[in-house]
Amino acid sequence: MKTNLIEAAKLAAKNAYAPYSRICFGAAVETESGDIFSGANIENASYGATMCAERVAIYKAVSAGHTMIKKMALYYGKEVKRGAITPCGLCRQVMSEFCDDMEIIVVQKTTQTVYTFSELFKKPFNKHTIRLV
Repeated sequence: MKTNLIEAAKLAAKNAYAPYSRICFGAAVETESGDIFSGANIENASYGATMCAERVAIYKAVSAGHTMIKKMALYYGKEVKRGAITPCGLCRQVMSEFCDDMEIIVVQKTTQTVYTFSELFKKPFNKHTIRLV
């Protein structure tokens, strides 16, 4: 299943709109039922309106009725000297709402790094940490 997830992320990156960073990201998520949803980053001149590929993929899955993500692949076609680019804080916060401790596969042009969500986000603020009325 990893290969299909990575391929979906690579394909999604081709649809990125990245005139400012010039880094085209693609993300794909696998839901608990095995369905795969993908998304690309969409930048905007007003940077706050930019949407990361990870959130696009998650929101597509959730809007289709899936609320549990079990794996994610993140792809970008450039090598970065400082190591793998991991999801931003906003994406991690969104992930915390829809996963337990999922595997996150980060694929650069020629390297692949695997993380668990708990490695990247030690103490999330989510439905498990707040008391719902």
